Amino acid sequence: MIRLLGLDPGLQRTGWGVITVDGPALGFVATGVVASLASDPLADRLLALYRGLEEVIERYQPAEVAVEETVVNKNALSSLKLGHARGVVLLAAANAGLPVAEYAAKHVKRALTGTGAALKPQVAHMVQVLLPRAGVVTADAADALAVAVCHAHNRSSMARIMAGREMGVLG
Repeated sequence: MIRLLGLDPGLQRTGWGVITVDGPALGFVATGVVASLASDPLADRLLALYRGLEEVIERYQPAEVAVEETVVNKNALSSLKLGHARGVVLLAAANAGLPVAEYAAKHVKRALTGTGAALKPQVAHMVQVLLPRAGVVTADAADALAVAVCHAHNRSSMARIMAGREMGVLG
């Protein structure tokens, strides 16, 4: 069994979700949000995000981390701030010595719903179907769990491909 941490970066609210993977079985562990105050200076907000993620990593001891890639907004300043938050998310995982996988939002949506054009409520519904013990969660937490589930599916696909190559079945 392996424990995965999914992260949905945001400066004001970074969603996180921890799941277990045991073969094809997924298990819910915990989920939540690391928040910062919009009224605080940017450096303080980034530090709060970093410390919150350090706490999550220390408490739940994931073996791997999956992060949703940043969607570029029309507002350049918003995109820049989101990029700062994403950098802190990646730094927290790297500082803990954890391997990080990154997924585009469309890839995450497709992994859970079958289409990259799924709406947030559809993704949240599939999170509840796949992880019923999670119950009703915030949008940020649901997105983070979706990233973790996407990574679980990709890990198992990559493991099958690598096993096939080792056995000489695949090129």
